[in-house]
Amino acid sequence: MAPVMAPVPAAEPPAPAAARAQVSAPRVDADYLDNPAPVYPAQSRRLKESGKTVLRVWVATSGVPAEVTVHASSGYERLDQAALNAVRRWRFVPAQRDGEPVSASVLVPVVFTLKDG
Repeated sequence: MAPVMAPVPAAEPPAPAAARAQVSAPRVDADYLDNPAPVYPAQSRRLKESGKTVLRVWVATSGVPAEVTVHASSGYERLDQAALNAVRRWRFVPAQRDGEPVSASVLVPVVFTLKDG
């Protein structure tokens, strides 16, 4: 089974009331973004390794990932690396503040599961 991904906006401290603006989180789920699923490593399949890697992605105003790090490991280096390799090539809809793109971080969970059959 292919890995499952769903973005989660990263928590940021609240801004003072006077400084608050309409802000949206970066998005990876827009229909026109064709982000490839991570490749499930063959050795991980053979060893029946599965788990969830959560990546923190700093998305630039252009929508490219400027920095991708492991926020929470799956417990398997191969799965974490497969998630990193894929998400570094993804494109995002950047966050916006008052209608203008801004850089921001987002948490992206990547779930690796094996199914029998």
